[in-house]
Amino acid sequence: MLRLGLTGGIGSGKSTVATFFAGHGAVLIDADAISRESTAAGGQAMVPIAEAFGADFILPNGALDRAKMRKASFSDPAARSRLEAIIHPLVAESSAKLEQDALANKAPCIVFDIPLLVESRRWRARVDLVLVVDCIAQVQITRVMARSGLTREEVERIIESQAPRSQRLGAADIVIFNAGAPKEQIADEVGQIARRLGL
Repeated sequence: MLRLGLTGGIGSGKSTVATFFAGHGAVLIDADAISRESTAAGGQAMVPIAEAFGADFILPNGALDRAKMRKASFSDPAARSRLEAIIHPLVAESSAKLEQDALANKAPCIVFDIPLLVESRRWRARVDLVLVVDCIAQVQITRVMARSGLTREEVERIIESQAPRSQRLGAADIVIFNAGAPKEQIADEVGQIARRLGL
């Protein structure tokens, strides 16, 4: 079974590419989705987050106050490290379980959608190939502002906190450039790659 690591900066279009791979029979394991689930109301991360950061970081519905945590993480690297120490093991545990399920079902390929794949040696060691969805910063900023309501400054800070574009491209085995191409073109590129990979 092929393990394909999918990564790219925020707003690069990873989710679109991942969806197209799923259409070719790949099993998708989305680290961001697992993380969001763990910080939703009743999520596994919420008790340790409350203990580490206090009740001020919890919304009335019991979910993580993402805006407040984002602000704290950018102003205090230690806070970001504490949050990652809580969430990353939960993501790894859930990913491993989903991977075992895919193995049991004889899936031909698993696509691990990992935003921080390049920054994490542990994740890089778990995949056979790395596919980077590449994009220019201005397009990333425009996309993220449109979908999330974040300010330009907030999006720029997120981009700066991620691996540089050059570092991601240096780690890539396969690159899809997605800075305004029609979805049909991206779908066609994914289809060509999927066929080369035996899907």
